[in-house]
Amino acid sequence: MKIEQLGRHILAEFYNCDKDILNDHKLIEKYMNEAAIEANATIVKSVFHMFNPWGVSGVVVIQESHLTIHTWPEYGYAAVDLFTCGDDVDPWVAFKYLKEKLEADKTETLEVPRGLVDKIKHFSDEELTDVKFKPDAKDE
Repeated sequence: MKIEQLGRHILAEFYNCDKDILNDHKLIEKYMNEAAIEANATIVKSVFHMFNPWGVSGVVVIQESHLTIHTWPEYGYAAVDLFTCGDDVDPWVAFKYLKEKLEADKTETLEVPRGLVDKIKHFSDEELTDVKFKPDAKDE
C-alpha cells in the first residue's frame, strides 16, 4: 500500500567534503541549481550568502518546494534539505548529484513524508475529498 503524501523531504548530512568547494558560494549556488534541474524541478529563485570567514547558506526555491544548504568548510561538512512535492521531481536525484559535486565520502539521510493526505483530511475543518499537489498553482 502506497502512502499518499504531498511531498518528500530528505534531510542529508554530507561529511568529508572538499573544503574549498564548501567555501565557494558561487560554486555552491551553481551546484544547488544544477541539482534542482537534474531532479526535474522548476527553479523560481535562488538566494545564497557567504559568511565571514567561511561558510555558505542558500536556498533554491522551486515550484515544487525548495532545496537548502548550509556549509561548514572548516569541518568538511554540509547540511542539506531537499523538499519536493509531486511525482515528477525526485529528491534522490538531487541528493546523488550533490554527493558527487561536494565530493562527500560519507553521507547520512532521513526521508520524511510531508503532507500525509490522511492526516490533512483528518485534521481539516472542512470536508476534503481530493487532496493532491497542484504543480500549476500560480502565485497570487
